[in-house]
Amino acid sequence: MKKFISRSFLITLTTAAAFSPSLSFGADGYFLTGYGPRQRALGGAGVADSRDPMAMSINPAGIVGLDRTFQVGLAASLPERGYSTTGLPAVLAPGDVRSGRPIFPVPNGAYVQPIDAESAWGVANYGNGGLNTSYDFQHFKPPVKAGPGGAITVAPSFGGILGGGWAGLDLQQSFMSVTYARKFGPITVGFSPTLAIQMFNAQGLKILSPYSSNMYNFSDMGYDWSAGGGFRVGVEWRATNELRFGLAGATPMFMSKLEKYRGLIADNGSFDIPATLIAGVAYDLLPSLTLMADWRHIFYSATTAGYASFPIWYGSFGSYGGSGFDWRDTDSASFGVEWRTASKLTLRVGYHYSTLLMRERSATLAALAPLVAAHAVTGGFGYQLTENSSIDFAAIHDFKNSVSYFENAPFVGRAFFPAIPINLLPHYNTNAVITAWGRATQFTVGYNYKWDAGDTSWIPSHF
Repeated sequence: MKKFISRSFLITLTTAAAFSPSLSFGADGYFLTGYGPRQRALGGAGVADSRDPMAMSINPAGIVGLDRTFQVGLAASLPERGYSTTGLPAVLAPGDVRSGRPIFPVPNGAYVQPIDAESAWGVANYGNGGLNTSYDFQHFKPPVKAGPGGAITVAPSFGGILGGGWAGLDLQQSFMSVTYARKFGPITVGFSPTLAIQMFNAQGLKILSPYSSNMYNFSDMGYDWSAGGGFRVGVEWRATNELRFGLAGATPMFMSKLEKYRGLIADNGSFDIPATLIAGVAYDLLPSLTLMADWRHIFYSATTAGYASFPIWYGSFGSYGGSGFDWRDTDSASFGVEWRTASKLTLRVGYHYSTLLMRERSATLAALAPLVAAHAVTGGFGYQLTENSSIDFAAIHDFKNSVSYFENAPFVGRAFFPAIPINLLPHYNTNAVITAWGRATQFTVGYNYKWDAGDTSWIPSHF
């Protein structure tokens, strides 16, 4: 009974950490640059070089050969994001506008247990985030007027960047994977069924409700959540003692619909998490020095977020095949170097590059979710505190990047008495350019506990 309670405590601790809010500024859209401090210090690389339990978050095959280990970590992201305008915008408030909410926590946790010399199982919890903005009343979108002397209000304004008050989007995603991996000679394969939970909130968009297929489930509905899942598979091939190759992929996470926002998100609230494919290589230049390079493709365009953001007609948002964020697939490259010194210290550096998620033409909607990071430099270290305990630290700097384009103006069709007909088709407002931008600095810390060989306890007895 005591062993069962201890095991439940350990798994509960890991799960509770992961299902905290998971927010950040990702370099591949809202996907993070690695999960856990080691991957993040290496620029997200590591699909072919697994040395800690969080390895299963990118390649389930990587846990075979690891000692029985528990890992927990926490990242703090300090993003800066916003937008600026030139000319005469009609949809967004003019000026240089910055989002609030500067600090986001991103937890992770994992546990690995060998079954025998050829197989292992584990559980990992981790999160994505990045679609997070909060614009206050400081910047004001003026009402749109028509008629002689601007006597008739076509679009009112109640403050905020869209005229609907405090505005912003918030997306939180958490994953729990259970992994089994087995070695067959030089090749190891792994399989991870994965549970996903996401939360979403949209505020300050009410002025755009005529463009919704369901204006009563469009904006200011509080948080809604959905659940779903998929699975990840991975292969690791040890070609020689020094050279290893890794390949891993994840299916889409098929999610239940966000019912409170079925008038905003296309296909009546459908927001699946895209599939991914990762390939990489690791080479031990010296027994203590490893070079790594990874490539990752994320299939954003296969989800409703990939639907076009133009043109916007009455009823466009929330409808089947309706308006989306105009996201495209991303490709990224990660490069990392790890040096395990003769002392208790391990040093890591990395670089990460991602193609741009946002299409330039989507700059207007990108102001609500400026996921525009492209280049990042990373670094960190690991330190062996005792024979059983170690800590890791990582830092990431995502350089400032942006997208710019003419303002996306929706259809306007009204008639007044006395007659002032307005029949303005959806168009790009060439009198105004919107530039959505972002950058971030992130820090991650982690703690690892390794049980002694033959120790079957679940609560660590010594550190």
